[in-house]
Amino acid sequence: MNAAKRAEIFARFQAANPSPTTELEYRTPFELLVAVILSAQATDKSVNIATRKLFPVANTPQAIYALGYEGLVPYIRTIGLYRTKAKNIIETCRLLLEKHGGEVPAEREALEALPGVGRKTANVILNTVFGQPTIAVDTHIFRVANRTGLAPGKDVLEVERKLMKCVPEEYRLHAHHWLILHGRYVCRAQKPDCPRCLIRDLCEYKAKTAAEPRAVPQRRRIGVRA
Repeated sequence: MNAAKRAEIFARFQAANPSPTTELEYRTPFELLVAVILSAQATDKSVNIATRKLFPVANTPQAIYALGYEGLVPYIRTIGLYRTKAKNIIETCRLLLEKHGGEVPAEREALEALPGVGRKTANVILNTVFGQPTIAVDTHIFRVANRTGLAPGKDVLEVERKLMKCVPEEYRLHAHHWLILHGRYVCRAQKPDCPRCLIRDLCEYKAKTAAEPRAVPQRRRIGVRA
């Protein structure tokens, strides 16, 4: 895919959604950090259901650390891998309190040193909280980048590096959210909704889905045999 196509893709995304953001519900950087840790191999919807109950009770490192593992688990047990995530969140709270004054750090190295925080989670925090032009490649972005020809790669790190290189600078801050939302609602894994895709003519996916044919009603005219 050439540079002109890539620029047009993001120009259309911007025109359709000028200020995209995460679908995870949060009010503070710490709430978003917890939500993103919980979202690994889980849907944003399931995380939001859990945090709507958790955050009114505990939404700071001090408060969640005070809950402890046993106190946190009941709030998140509906989310996959909740035991591991509970342990990671409690330990992350401890480290935030001991090393960062209870604040979420704005440096990649410090973020990735927290339990349950890998490169993707760090990218989300750096982008959404601190306004850094990072791109967190999840399954949706990986699929869109490869399927469309935007930035094909064999793994998420290769796709991330290619996107950081090829996405025009003026679109880089929001590219992460545009691509996730596009993959989640249009360029879906099982059946991409190509007829509804606003970049259909720019996409290089050969097996584009076709519009479903409309049934044409068979009408009988009076006095004429069908």
